[in-house]
Amino acid sequence: MSAKKSPLPVAVVTGAGSGVGRATALKFAAEGWRVALLGRRPEVLAATIKLAPAAARPRLVALPCDLGDAHAVAQTAAAILARFARIDVLVNAAGHNIPRRSLAELSSADYAAVMDANINGVLAMVQAFLPVMRAAGAGMIVNIGSEAGKQASAKSGAAYVISKFGLTGLTQTINAEERPNGIRACCVFPGDIDTAILNKRALPPPPEARARMMQPEDIAACVWFAAMLPARATVEEILIRPSRPWVG
Repeated sequence: MSAKKSPLPVAVVTGAGSGVGRATALKFAAEGWRVALLGRRPEVLAATIKLAPAAARPRLVALPCDLGDAHAVAQTAAAILARFARIDVLVNAAGHNIPRRSLAELSSADYAAVMDANINGVLAMVQAFLPVMRAAGAGMIVNIGSEAGKQASAKSGAAYVISKFGLTGLTQTINAEERPNGIRACCVFPGDIDTAILNKRALPPPPEARARMMQPEDIAACVWFAAMLPARATVEEILIRPSRPWVG
């Protein structure tokens, strides 16, 4: 028996347990969407759902998933489609970095962990949901990149930079190949955001620097904007930075 298609639009958000992923999931939930929240830790996904308006919580489902495990991604995608029978927007917001990130320090294990989270897992998610989007003749994919995917920086580290440049290329490839199928893709390139990933820097920024940074809700607003444009229009890239960056 096939799943009954949800009458409400459906968003799938990775990294939904914190930061930009959490803010994005809550934005779509507040706008009346059904949302599948993906992340490694079930307790933080549950915490995100508790932050949603009470009326929205029945429309949200938490699905723990290790994006670095292609088999787990395929199983999770199948579970989402069995539940909703559709997907309108896929937001790849999960991200990872490591403290020992310079070329002089980077280990092969740390490099692999960053690539699994930031690019390999995104590719697996995209490939898992493209068939149902093609069948529907519509779909929006928003990838959360980084300004490090536009210009390398020492603070971001080699693995992170490589992964985010790869995400830029993946987004461009989706648009190049899938336009005839009605599928659109956007890559958001944020500068510094006050999220927990900053704690993994060798020298985490001080509170006065964080106060000048963007908030996760600012990036969620970009995701919503890109996703809500008419199907005839595609914003392929959004570069967003703090208005008054910290100079310390």
